[in-house]
Amino acid sequence: MKSNECKLTNSVSDLDSVFTEVEKCAVYANLNEKEALRLRLLSEEMVDMLPALLSYGSGEFWVEATGKSFELHVSLVPEELSSDTRERLLSVSSSGKNAAAVGILNKIRIAAEIMMLDYIEATDAAPVNFDFFSLGVSSNPSMYSTAWSLNSYRDSVKKEKSEEWDELEKSIIANLSDDVLVGIKGNQVDIIAKKQF
Repeated sequence: MKSNECKLTNSVSDLDSVFTEVEKCAVYANLNEKEALRLRLLSEEMVDMLPALLSYGSGEFWVEATGKSFELHVSLVPEELSSDTRERLLSVSSSGKNAAAVGILNKIRIAAEIMMLDYIEATDAAPVNFDFFSLGVSSNPSMYSTAWSLNSYRDSVKKEKSEEWDELEKSIIANLSDDVLVGIKGNQVDIIAKKQF
């Protein structure tokens, strides 16, 4: 089953339709109250990063479900970035550590921003500026030319049991989702949060 698609712009009212679609899908899949709440929380986490991402373009949100297996999809189409916007994105880190990349949700958002910056050359430029990005680049991006995976990131930082691991343990999206994939397909950047109940 695929939900209705919600058109996303930088208008906050667009984001309300996301929750309506998520709730419809929870009812359709006969999720119990606890499962429906978890799906709602996962969608709220995704919506939290959208205002910043939608400043670079427009997008769509939808849910795909098979039984109790869910995928929350956000597909973003970046507009032609002005030189000022491009410079702002590139300058967020010169030391290899980005102060704004604190927390898993911000890391997912920044992975999407990196890909929106230059979706053709994202993997060439990003690892130089963002350590977390290179830790999450997926070796098997499936349908994507470039992909960042929360599971790949989790596997990389698990070995170190570092500050990044502490972030994962405290993160709502990292604890509720089975994986989050950020990928480039054509001229769009997709964010997919996966959850099996």
